[in-house]
Amino acid sequence: MAEEDKVRWNKKYEDPETAQSLSEPLQLIQDYSRLSPGKRALDIACGLGRHSKFLADNGFEVDALDISSVAISKLQGTPHITAKEVDFDSYVLPKEKYDLIVCAYFLKRSLFMPMIEALTPNGIILMETFLHGPGNERAPSNPAFLLNEGELEGVFDDKCELLHIREYEERDSQGYKTMKAQMVARKKSGGMSDDDFWA
Repeated sequence: MAEEDKVRWNKKYEDPETAQSLSEPLQLIQDYSRLSPGKRALDIACGLGRHSKFLADNGFEVDALDISSVAISKLQGTPHITAKEVDFDSYVLPKEKYDLIVCAYFLKRSLFMPMIEALTPNGIILMETFLHGPGNERAPSNPAFLLNEGELEGVFDDKCELLHIREYEERDSQGYKTMKAQMVARKKSGGMSDDDFWA
């Protein structure tokens, strides 16, 4: 399956139209990356690196991981970005290394707990992806790639403080209705109050 994914994404990332459509970082990343307690970041399934580049431009040292050799080759040599081709079926995230983890439009449930463990105390996870919903007109056909309603809250609420959770419907650039979910989560450490965090 991993090799099939690699071939599929390599083909997609060689398309100039795809590169153009994936050039702007998500508003979620622009708005909430500032909450990171430090400057070590991980971009999971980074693709062509729109979020890695945004973070690097804002003072982060970024590990950018993706299965696509095409995507990774385009990022290699970019200042403050360490780009690495990985298979997420076998790759092991290091523990307590990152202050910020970004995961956008990539859903692999087996990574949920390792993502939390990879955060430093008070580290931030930013996630946005598709949500299962009867009104979806344009979303992944495989249900494994769709979140269920309330799933992020159910998984992350125990180990993290959920600073922002949103499940919503919007129209994409081609006018199709899609269901999406967003999450901003802070790893609990027991050493900080809410007043301290927002000060």
